[in-house]
Amino acid sequence: MDPKSFGKVAVLMGGRSAEREVSLMSGAGVLKALQGQGVDAHAFDPAERDLSELKRKGFKRAFIALHGRFGEDGTVQGALELLGIPYTGPGVLSSAIAIDKVMTKRVWLAEGLSTPRYVLLRKGAYTPEQVAAVPRELGLPLIVKPAREGSSIGLAKVTQAKAMAQAVEAAAALDCDVLCEQFIAGDEVTCPVLGSGDSAQALPVIRIVAPEGNYDYQNKYFTDDTKYLVPCGLPEGEEAAIQALVLKAYQVLGCRGWSRADVMIDAATRTPYLLEINTSPGMTGHSLVPMSAAAAGIGYEALCLRLLAAARLDPEPNRAG
Repeated sequence: MDPKSFGKVAVLMGGRSAEREVSLMSGAGVLKALQGQGVDAHAFDPAERDLSELKRKGFKRAFIALHGRFGEDGTVQGALELLGIPYTGPGVLSSAIAIDKVMTKRVWLAEGLSTPRYVLLRKGAYTPEQVAAVPRELGLPLIVKPAREGSSIGLAKVTQAKAMAQAVEAAAALDCDVLCEQFIAGDEVTCPVLGSGDSAQALPVIRIVAPEGNYDYQNKYFTDDTKYLVPCGLPEGEEAAIQALVLKAYQVLGCRGWSRADVMIDAATRTPYLLEINTSPGMTGHSLVPMSAAAAGIGYEALCLRLLAAARLDPEPNRAG
């Protein structure tokens, strides 16, 4: 991996999503790491510059450090495909599916993978009676969140039925689809995956212990009160089972390059349940992929270089004749 062989590299950061602030932090870390290893890397904010500049300015690769919509949802990936610029992370289809938590669940359930039960409410189409019925179907507490946001933005834990309407309204303000999800009480863990196809490898599992069990936006990025345990300290065999589950979840979505899946382990049954998969994970000082990679002996700079080396375009379909 000769850093000079990558040519001029754009670190896509910032963007227009609700996660812009986190993306800027991720991008700054990646940019510094790549430049520190001799890569000709430059910051590029799609919210301030047209993506067509990438071609005109001679960029040869793109490291996607964008999070959420217009960066992690297949849109930027599609633009880079048209420009012919290889990029980090999963391709167009995988990114588009993974950003949608409901569609992701449908794929996982079709493949027999465990994920919490859910109810989908579509903005403008649900009635007060349907909202009131959700706690009876899923039980309390339950989780309400926008179907296509990350970093716990718009997420609410509903403990009383009377709080449902407000939680749904808040989520609907951010997305046209509102996901109401069964709450799984137990250990919260996350597991990154690197690579593609049969060569993909799950990294060490991280167990997350947040203040009062509230792993929200603030506790994810801006406090030091959350504890991240790696080694995770789970009972023997559980970590391997979670890694196998996450690897399967990654592969059935057709992911490549890297991603990170979040999992809840039921305290009573010890059954792991897939929550979601992030196809452009955070790379900030509080981020979990670098933490897990370090436990596997891969430092931050080496991780960034490895991800950049794996940048590619979607394979072209075979054409008869």
